Amino acid sequence: MDNRYILNTALMQSAEDLSCSPEDLMKDENTVVISRKNEKARRYLSLPFELNLVTYGRGIVASCSEEISGIIGKYIDVENKYSCFEAPYVNHLADMVSPYGLKPCFMAEYFLPDVEREIEMSCKYEVKVLHPEDFASLYLPEWSNAICEKRKHLDILGLGAYDDGKLVGFAGCSMDCEEMWQIGIDVIPDYRREGIASYLTYNLSRMIVKNGKVPFYCAAYSNIPSVRNAIRSGFYPAWVELTCKPSEFTDEMNRSIYGGRG
Repeated sequence: MDNRYILNTALMQSAEDLSCSPEDLMKDENTVVISRKNEKARRYLSLPFELNLVTYGRGIVASCSEEISGIIGKYIDVENKYSCFEAPYVNHLADMVSPYGLKPCFMAEYFLPDVEREIEMSCKYEVKVLHPEDFASLYLPEWSNAICEKRKHLDILGLGAYDDGKLVGFAGCSMDCEEMWQIGIDVIPDYRREGIASYLTYNLSRMIVKNGKVPFYCAAYSNIPSVRNAIRSGFYPAWVELTCKPSEFTDEMNRSIYGGRG
């Protein structure tokens, strides 16, 4: 498994997610496609998309409902394609999709491993391989990035760092699609900045490769600690996504964060 294979696997998976072809993601022109359900898509996605914009650094693929395909074609018809993912233009997108009951919701950066780059790392804590049977007592808030209780049937493999028997760092992966497993990482606050996250992330990614699967990693644009961990762990930025969801969905997310505050 080399870097070309990994990138091609990610392109094929994105094509399944978006209802496009892998070639659409690597051409310089932008593409609008109608989103459809697909059993081969990432298992946590809710399809069809209302709107999902994706770029691997060249053209944009917009996977959306037929109802808004015309206005989205106009939105991505700009000379600087990266602008479509920047705040001033996203504000314009919000105005465009508001009459259709939609709002911008998720903005994320996705990373793939550079398997041709070996990294020397060490961890002063005991490290154990964890399997699904070890996860039952770990579906707790402090490990919510490593494993997900709502999708526990997808959690497949993990690495834990232990200080005198106490779990202090946990990297887990979920089999989110047939060929790609996603890595999540959590470290107890008092144990951060000791290299635990990067050690666990890097070594779990190598374990995933040995299982014949492609690891990937996701972080919000603004989550600098997570982005730094991805880079320290041998990953590189591969693609970005911007997703619009129904206004009710986005408003509920805001309420869960801000409660009754204005």
